[in-house]
Amino acid sequence: MPATTPKPFQFLIDAREIVSGAELAARARRAEAIGYHELVVPDHLIPQLGPVATMAYIAAVTERIRVAAFVHNNDLRHPVVLAQELASIDVLSGGRLDVAIGAGWNQPEYDRIGLPFDPVPVRQARLIEAIAVLKGAFADTPEGGFSFEGEHYRISGLDGQPKPVQRPHPPFLIGGGGRRTIELAAREAQIVGLAPRILSGQRAEPRSVTVAGTAEKIEWVRAAAPERFDGLVFNVYPTLTGISVTDHARSEAKDVVAATAQRTGVELMVEELLESPHVFIGSIDELEQKLIRLREQLGISSFMVGVLGTADAPGVLDPLVERLAGR
Repeated sequence: MPATTPKPFQFLIDAREIVSGAELAARARRAEAIGYHELVVPDHLIPQLGPVATMAYIAAVTERIRVAAFVHNNDLRHPVVLAQELASIDVLSGGRLDVAIGAGWNQPEYDRIGLPFDPVPVRQARLIEAIAVLKGAFADTPEGGFSFEGEHYRISGLDGQPKPVQRPHPPFLIGGGGRRTIELAAREAQIVGLAPRILSGQRAEPRSVTVAGTAEKIEWVRAAAPERFDGLVFNVYPTLTGISVTDHARSEAKDVVAATAQRTGVELMVEELLESPHVFIGSIDELEQKLIRLREQLGISSFMVGVLGTADAPGVLDPLVERLAGR
């Protein structure tokens, strides 16, 4: 069950598109005015803006909105290097950074740059160590510096600089669909990203994104860190299909059910799909009631809702964000 006092709604939106600085500044300020909580940038080696520079730029041209990756691939940067970059953004933004990090999952990117794509347990073990290194670099340095001896990282006498404004460190967002990663998030993060389990071929497992599948993950969190549970924020993002604002939700959902069954061999009921925390199909009124229901039933209050819009081409859920942000 969710905490007694509902957490305010927070909405994240994707700012990856390659645009000019002036255009990004205009879009970021518009998102801030609408009430978005955070602008996020994925960390992939595809046509997109790079996350670190983009986060810093967004922070420089806005006043309140937070910035994060969604999420940093731990295997692309040494955690000490990442700690310095992120702490710098936190200092320059006045404390508006979240640290979102994962173990990496997109094998074709690894293959293209000759980076070994280790088995899941190895990447997860490396992520666990990287989180410890990040927090050690952010922390006040003990006499003789911060040291760490792990299988994947060895740090000797480090005085990580600069120190972030947010103490003891900026909020961490860690997400996943498997139990081991969810339990790691429960222990180490302030924001738990609830993601689908991944089938072979990097396909989302449909039942893992139903209400029942999501509730199971939340119970993993509770069991792993009961003393932290009430303070955690739960985040979800769209999967299986794109966001659709429509007055014909059931008709569209039937098409998605059929396409999902063909792709994965798993056939959901239409109601299961429409109720999924990861599916946004319906009118603005229907989606508003759905998000309120998800917060009441599961304690989910943080939602990733698509791509950053403009005045001429607004984000599809901008009206919903205007209604619910901060409530």
